[in-house]
Amino acid sequence: MSLTSADIARIANLARLELQPEESERMLTQLNGFFGIVETMRAVDTTGIQPLAHPVATIQDITLRLRDDLATETNQREANQRSAPAVERGLFLVPKVIE
Repeated sequence: MSLTSADIARIANLARLELQPEESERMLTQLNGFFGIVETMRAVDTTGIQPLAHPVATIQDITLRLRDDLATETNQREANQRSAPAVERGLFLVPKVIE
């Protein structure tokens, strides 16, 4: 897949961008380069290869790298709410913004 200058102009219009001609050419080169990389990756035969949850899993067991998800800090709610303009029953009070 290859983009043209007209495609870049249309994308810029849809994104509400004003691109100068040199910016448009640079964007065309970058996007076509990106699409070239994607086409190269699509050409690789991946038949029989299982998808990975994380790329590091190819070289080591990922579960060994992750820590347990434990709360290690004490409850600081009151200390954190001291500077709040209005608090009621442990909740921040804010002005109503939707009628």
